[in-house]
Amino acid sequence: MGIRSLKPVTPGSRFATRPDFADITTGSPEKSLTTALRMTGGRNNKGRITMRHRGGGHRRRYRIIDFKRDKFDIPSKVATIEYDPNRSAYIALLHYADGEKRYILAPVGLNVGDELIAGENVELKVGNSLSLQNIPAGMMVHNVEMTPGKGGQIVRSAGAVARIMASDGGFVTLKLPSGEIRMIPEKCMATLGQVGNRSHSQVVSGKAGRTRWLGRRPKVRGVAMNPVDHPMGGGEGKSSGGRHPCSPTGIKSKGFKTRKKKKKSSELIVKRRK
Repeated sequence: MGIRSLKPVTPGSRFATRPDFADITTGSPEKSLTTALRMTGGRNNKGRITMRHRGGGHRRRYRIIDFKRDKFDIPSKVATIEYDPNRSAYIALLHYADGEKRYILAPVGLNVGDELIAGENVELKVGNSLSLQNIPAGMMVHNVEMTPGKGGQIVRSAGAVARIMASDGGFVTLKLPSGEIRMIPEKCMATLGQVGNRSHSQVVSGKAGRTRWLGRRPKVRGVAMNPVDHPMGGGEGKSSGGRHPCSPTGIKSKGFKTRKKKKKSSELIVKRRK
């Protein structure tokens, strides 16, 4: 797991870096665990753009990931470590003893041939999954549930890891990668270890074209547009906008609260990330 520099044969490759894919063991996914992925281009069912700066990108198939890890007490063996175009983390293909195959997020230190298992009283080993109440304080976890049985929702990106701080009153206190300290119900599942591909954040794209391959379109400043396109557009010369920063629909973009009601899960935050 490292980074390689490209030979500077073009301006775009002069400072570009790429993953070396040293951990990847196969180039093709398990067909039975993939499905077609239809792109929306940021448009809703009426064809209108509701999410800007999306569109294009390389065609890809979605890999079905087992975020729940609900095959309890059935041993499995790691068959391959694979690249997933839909996420920053690498994924691992598990072959279970009953013949079923599933993908999971590949943690740091996981190798082909390792045996993994999920359950209540399993070995505290990287890649094994168990409920938070059975994991001692100080351990590192990822793919953490927020509602028991719903499947992992947080700590899933490349290099992400959460630390268990304490356990009390049916809740386990976690320190998340953002610095936020939050309480999670103790019956929620989590996987031991840190998500792999830690060097993902150090990759330099080198050129705008690679960003387009990922399906991200250019972002244009509002003050550079015409008045018909943006409230901050127009003006003689280089205008600064003449009003508070806002979205194309006029909603203030700095300090204006858009959440209609407080989420119930916000009550479980002990310390915010800010």
